[in-house]
Amino acid sequence: MATRKNTQPPARHAADSHDLIRVHGARVNNLKDVSIEIPKRRLTVFTGVSGSGKSSLVFDTIAAESQRLINETYSAFVQGFMPTLARPEVDVLDGLTTAIIVDQQRMGGDPRSTVGTATDANAMLRILFSRLGKPYIGSPKAFSFNVASISGAGAVTVERGGQTVKERRSFSITGGMCPRCEGRGSVTDLDLTQLYDDSKSLNDGALTVPGYKPGGWSYRLYSESGLYDADKPIRKYTKRELYDFLHREPVRMKIAGINMTYEGLIPRIQKSMLAKDRESMQPHIREFVDRAVTFTTCPDCDGTRLTEAARSSKIRKVSIADACAMQINDLAAWVDSLDEPSVAPLLATLHHTLESFVEIGLGYLSLDRPAGTLSGGEAQRVKMIRHLGSSLTDTTYVFDEPTTGLHPHDIQRMNGLLMRLRDKGNTVLVVEHKPETIAIADHVVDLGPGAGTAGGTVCFEGTVDGLRKGGTITGRHFDDRAALKATVRKPTGVLPIRGAAKHNLRDVDVDIPLGVLTVITGVAGSGKSSLIHGSIPAGEGVVSIDQGAIRGSRRSNPATYTGLLDPIRKAFAKVHGVKPALFSANSEGACPTCNGAGVVYTDLAMMAGVATTCEDCEGKRFQASVLDYHLGGRDISEVLAMPVTEALEFFGSGEAATPAAHRILDRLADVGLGYVSLGQPLTTLSGGERQRLKLATHMSDKGGVYVLDEPTTGLHLADVEQLLGLLDRLVDSGKSVIVIEHHQAVMAHADWIVDLGPGAGHDGGRIVFEGTPADLVADRSTLTGEHLAAYVGA
Repeated sequence: MATRKNTQPPARHAADSHDLIRVHGARVNNLKDVSIEIPKRRLTVFTGVSGSGKSSLVFDTIAAESQRLINETYSAFVQGFMPTLARPEVDVLDGLTTAIIVDQQRMGGDPRSTVGTATDANAMLRILFSRLGKPYIGSPKAFSFNVASISGAGAVTVERGGQTVKERRSFSITGGMCPRCEGRGSVTDLDLTQLYDDSKSLNDGALTVPGYKPGGWSYRLYSESGLYDADKPIRKYTKRELYDFLHREPVRMKIAGINMTYEGLIPRIQKSMLAKDRESMQPHIREFVDRAVTFTTCPDCDGTRLTEAARSSKIRKVSIADACAMQINDLAAWVDSLDEPSVAPLLATLHHTLESFVEIGLGYLSLDRPAGTLSGGEAQRVKMIRHLGSSLTDTTYVFDEPTTGLHPHDIQRMNGLLMRLRDKGNTVLVVEHKPETIAIADHVVDLGPGAGTAGGTVCFEGTVDGLRKGGTITGRHFDDRAALKATVRKPTGVLPIRGAAKHNLRDVDVDIPLGVLTVITGVAGSGKSSLIHGSIPAGEGVVSIDQGAIRGSRRSNPATYTGLLDPIRKAFAKVHGVKPALFSANSEGACPTCNGAGVVYTDLAMMAGVATTCEDCEGKRFQASVLDYHLGGRDISEVLAMPVTEALEFFGSGEAATPAAHRILDRLADVGLGYVSLGQPLTTLSGGERQRLKLATHMSDKGGVYVLDEPTTGLHLADVEQLLGLLDRLVDSGKSVIVIEHHQAVMAHADWIVDLGPGAGHDGGRIVFEGTPADLVADRSTLTGEHLAAYVGA
């Protein structure tokens, strides 16, 4: 008798049921009780207008809690050395996995940090040269520009067999650091002609350093020191007198009857002026330092940062300095050509790392490129390299706009990398605006509907097709395509660039038309920034707005950064007849309990510090007496809590009408920051918002030429239209606008396009097209032309 087989599928293991990351009741920043379920081991894209709450949900809630929980697994001792993270404001966070955050924070500007040191490629190269380099000069340390050579000898006391024995010991460490520049590759020289006029004597006022005025103590220190004749012109000083004047080490002496410390002019200026951060200097001192200090390539190491010994050891006639200076795709080919069984595993790992650079579109960099010179997008992709070959699976990768700074051609490669990370069994969460990347998502979360207080809710969850039909702002604009202009403006003149050879540029000659909207484009690394920022320096008549970070603390906000607070304070002060300083939370009006911060920070040692709202001012930051003064029915704290659009109306008419404040607010609304509140800390703004804040600030500068570096960074599809309107208004008001950009909508809207390429690094650096967007589409001879033609549907 035949038995029936059991056709029931085997019961699902309990461990396989945790396939979701569940978030319930998230209230971080502007999120309004957001509850959402995100599938694991899938690619989820978060989209929505700028300021809708994407970063608050992904970075400040999910990733922050994951990192906090991991930090808690360490001992209290170790936690004391780690950044303390507070628990995000959320009711339930379930199903979290280890989060690896790949954000757009610029890499540290430390002069010793390079692409090679940031990615471990240098460490592997150093081992390779210490094993195979001829002649042999020492361990891997001998090839490191961060290790100085030191040696010493002396007596040491050793306890041995109950007796104290003295022994002579010596040691030496062979490092690779160039002793002249200390591994920096450049030396700073003071231009002595900017310090003094050598045709004059000290008594005739020879010193030209700011603050060194005849009769002042800084001046009398030199003119009355008695070490040299103050009536003799400086050029006639003997060697000894010149040494005492410029380089003498500190010494106590009586000058004009007072005990003072005398030291040479150069060390004194280095301590008092050059040791300070350039940004914090007073404008006249900053101007002097810019004139007097010259950075020159170190003559001893020729900018390689390495000792002569490190440069002399070679593998197949290539030194480690030569290897680091090579373009990475060339270096990968060189490493691949080495056939050395003794170091085969090391060569394989190094080759894989270098190939990852090429694959991610950074093959045009070299390992000796300073990390501080990378753009935000490049820095993010360099950080990604660590994770591409990782054996970790079931982790959560969190990306912040990974397509920033990428040409449409490179976006396809980035999409492939994101899908590869997912296919290895990882959860990939991406905050993104570009439709090309949203299109590859398995799951889309659209936040909105607006920005700031008008956002913070989930408008749509589901597939990309569902998003298209969903009717949200993102869905409606998803298939937007800017059309080519029927007519383009005629230039009013040209800005000639001749023989541009910075970085990879090959003696480029180009005429940039003036009085029109010019877009400079080309693949990442083709030389766009080198051409524009290198040949059109900011200064007389040129307003340059790059992607550099805005410096600012928790106390800085849009009102203080743009100078908007000054007319507001004066308006309050004028109405009530009091001092304007009362209306500053960083000055006399500050709440004494929290010193104007609005919150009181409690340090809990190795546990996360707690920030509690100040009980006295209830987070308003001002003294109670200051809040009794009103303007147009509002106190100063209520004014700072207004979004830009509301403040624009408030200061535009009625009792509170303040033309100076209205002008600045108008510019903020123009650049699409209408939702940002005046008192919102700068530290909470996204990269794109900070750049637009910079743009608004510089729009009032007196300049005929505006240079913008990727102004669409962090902009939603719907906001790009507003930016194009702003660029048009600038051009129509008689300005010349030059934009470095990859966004096809901006290219299509241009009057003139300059396309660089054809590739990146040494494959680029040439002009491959100049003309109107319509000609570029018709021509289709470049990568940009092909992608623009596909975009406009030509």
